[in-house]
Amino acid sequence: MKSIALTGSIGMGKSTVARMFAERGIPVFDADAAVRRLQGPGGALVPRIEERFPGTTSNGAVDREALSAAVLGQPEELAALEAIVHPAVHHERTRFIMEHGGAPALLFDIPLLFETGGDAAFDEVIVVSAPAEVQRQRVLARPGMTAEKFEQILARQLPDREKRKRADHVIDTSVSLAETAAQVDAILAGLDLARGA
Repeated sequence: MKSIALTGSIGMGKSTVARMFAERGIPVFDADAAVRRLQGPGGALVPRIEERFPGTTSNGAVDREALSAAVLGQPEELAALEAIVHPAVHHERTRFIMEHGGAPALLFDIPLLFETGGDAAFDEVIVVSAPAEVQRQRVLARPGMTAEKFEQILARQLPDREKRKRADHVIDTSVSLAETAAQVDAILAGLDLARGA
């Protein structure tokens, strides 16, 4: 079984590319989705986060805006949050691997792959990329996003050019969806995995 990591900075199109892999029969583990489940209504991490960051939850779920405000730009607070979240996500990932043991490949959508030193654990690393102006336009179109928040997020992420240098494959998402899909197909063909496997 090949383990493939999919990463890229905010607004680069990871979700779209991950969906294309899933449509081609590759099981996808979405680290962000796992975090949302763990922090959502009744999520396993909600009590621990409320204990460490009082006032950041409501109605049995994490208030993502409040939690973001509590940690952005504060490295010690962010580290405390990561110490709660990362082990739980690792557990979810292990469960995913066990559930899909018979698949020819697994794709792991991990936004902060390089930043957390996780890239060495994978057979292949794919970076999703687009020009900076395209990225900025996409991100600032998101509800609740501000230029300041965007800059804070970028400051936590390895620059796109560095990610591209360290990738085994780069997918350019500034092109049409059909062209993006063709890049996905080319990577799968190069990995010698049967389409739809």
